[in-house]
Amino acid sequence: MPVSTPTTAQLAEIAEELGMNLTEADLTSFQGLMGDYVDAYNMVEKAPDVVPEVKYPRTVGTRPAEADNPLNAWYYKSTVAGAESGKLKGKSIALKDNVMLAGVPMMNGSSTLDGYIPDVDATIVTRMLDAGATIMGKAHCECFCLSGGSHTNATGPVHNPHKMGYSAGGSSSGSAALVAAGEVDMAIGGDQGGSIRIPSAFCGTVGMKGTHGLVPYTGVMPIEVYVDHAGPITATVADNALLMEVLAGPDGYDSRQIGCKTAAYTEALGKGVKGMKIGMVKEGFGHANSMPEVDDKVRAAAKKFEELGATVEEISIPMHLLGGALWAPIGLEGLTQTMMMGDGYGVSRNDLYVTSLMDFHANWRQRADELSETLKLCMLFGVYADKYHGKRFYGKAVNMTAKLREAYDTALADYDILLMPTLPMTATPLPGPDASREEIVQRGFEMLANTSPFDISHHPAISVPCGMVDGLPVGLQLVGKFWDEATLYQAADAFETSGDWKTF
Repeated sequence: MPVSTPTTAQLAEIAEELGMNLTEADLTSFQGLMGDYVDAYNMVEKAPDVVPEVKYPRTVGTRPAEADNPLNAWYYKSTVAGAESGKLKGKSIALKDNVMLAGVPMMNGSSTLDGYIPDVDATIVTRMLDAGATIMGKAHCECFCLSGGSHTNATGPVHNPHKMGYSAGGSSSGSAALVAAGEVDMAIGGDQGGSIRIPSAFCGTVGMKGTHGLVPYTGVMPIEVYVDHAGPITATVADNALLMEVLAGPDGYDSRQIGCKTAAYTEALGKGVKGMKIGMVKEGFGHANSMPEVDDKVRAAAKKFEELGATVEEISIPMHLLGGALWAPIGLEGLTQTMMMGDGYGVSRNDLYVTSLMDFHANWRQRADELSETLKLCMLFGVYADKYHGKRFYGKAVNMTAKLREAYDTALADYDILLMPTLPMTATPLPGPDASREEIVQRGFEMLANTSPFDISHHPAISVPCGMVDGLPVGLQLVGKFWDEATLYQAADAFETSGDWKTF
């Protein structure tokens, strides 16, 4: 849409918002000085946008009927066949619905985005198709990814495949549910506060949040650049390592990928853990809302590692307990300024801006009442903090994160990996249709204590299923050194192949 010279009335309104006291003569003077800017903006408007080529044919697909979507895990089904050969030939994959698949609708869990059709493929989509994968469609996720529960999607909750009426975890709820239900071999999730690892723990899948920047985020709808991660959710460690080999590495767009180091992750499989040193983090257990049965299962997993030849010692990292508090200013103010006020991207990032998404998403302002209660809460406090306290808390939290990172690195200097429960509990009941806002928020954020710290420290972390409690999976979280996902896969594979996790 062409840009016009602003009227003096428009400039007066903007000046007031900026705290400027301008006379009518001032306004006319400034108006007259803006002609070159208007011309520049219109030159940009007329020029073609520069976006990656879409390589593989596909159709819009279909929105499955309720009878064909019992978990409400699918948003759209659209089969996109990849290359004739490659590492992922024969593998079926679902995309979290914040990942762009050109020509196929994307709603990112929100009615305000329903109807948007991307015009680009995310980098990871192209990489998977180049590797021979078949993409089956888009998996439901939480409203703009702002819930660790699976109850905020505008179309209704996603159910746990192990127990209907229970949470599948969020925000990559549909991704984990579809893998656990056996409808696809693999899925893509996103992780800003735990959103790959949380649904993996609740559903009994393997979920890896790699080192920050390992997997390019290009073409995935951002929340906040400091915490945005994408990664694989699979039924087995071997499949996870295989998919990560395809996903990982710089793409030339994502500016976070400085110093990125990849590996042949599947080569770590089958090596066992004999001689490995594992630090069991005391502060990862015994939270106020921890289920003793979950802590017991994870402690039993630690003993299993000892039986497999590893040395396991309990260690203390007191700063782990501060991680959730440090996440809050970064996450709340970041998501408000970038994803919402910034139309999905904000400014000042060297990245691929998907302007079609920015244009469509900007309309949330006329439909804000439709946003989830969890997102409303985050935005209200994010705007409050910025309006009355400025951005110092965001800055201080980022500064303090260096100390959190140092605390983990100090422990990892003596140990190969860290161990703790992924979540303090198993899947919880889904809030009912008449649930209070308080219950909706509680079920959205109650499980983040052990996951969110690693989104801001940027260490790689994997969730592996390690038993069942009352028919629901328990998640074991392993944390490693920067760019050392291979060691996590080595340990996770040794544990997984030691027996059936469902009977552990």
